[in-house]
Amino acid sequence: MTQDELKTQVGQAALAYVQPGTVVGVGTGSTVNKFIEALATMKDQIKGAVSSSEASTARLKALGIAVFDSNTVARLDVYIDGADEIDHAGYMVKGGGAALTREKIVAAQSAQFVCIADASKLVTTLGTFPLPVEVIPMASQRIQAQFEAMGGTARVRQQGGVPLVTDNGQIILDVTGLQISDPLAFESAVNQWPGVVTVGVFAHQKATTCLLATTEGVQTLSF
Repeated sequence: MTQDELKTQVGQAALAYVQPGTVVGVGTGSTVNKFIEALATMKDQIKGAVSSSEASTARLKALGIAVFDSNTVARLDVYIDGADEIDHAGYMVKGGGAALTREKIVAAQSAQFVCIADASKLVTTLGTFPLPVEVIPMASQRIQAQFEAMGGTARVRQQGGVPLVTDNGQIILDVTGLQISDPLAFESAVNQWPGVVTVGVFAHQKATTCLLATTEGVQTLSF
């Protein structure tokens, strides 16, 4: 089964967590795009979605799914999103698609976080995938130095030869060389650094369920 087929499989499986008549939290990324396509098959049964990125908003609207401002929805029943890494406790690294800040906002608004991923994303310890950190540009050099003091290497993410700019008008540092053995403490610490908008460790907003696409079918992990 190809990677694309695995993503389609797990995207469709996530529909089981969508309750009719509700507003659904929708994440960002290639796996979530498969979920959005699946969600379109039941768009008449839901009120709409709260989206974590401009890209997902455009995709949802193109398929006729209403998108609500997060400030107009008090609570979401479920948030469906992917992950760059997820461990056996449901802690994740996210932000490969540069939408980590809005993803964390929508996750915090949701009663459940259903992570959809393929089996290659399941790890014992977070840190193999470069850790995305959204930062205010004027603080980037100092924050890079702070990660270097921890043993990591932080680089500004580029797009077309210039720094990538997020939907929030900030930049992304990708940090390699870290082993994140205590995700809760790590997230709490880095989020306190002046100039950090969001660190891509999702521990305080971890997954409650992971739908893991494997060649033998979709496995359900509960945390």
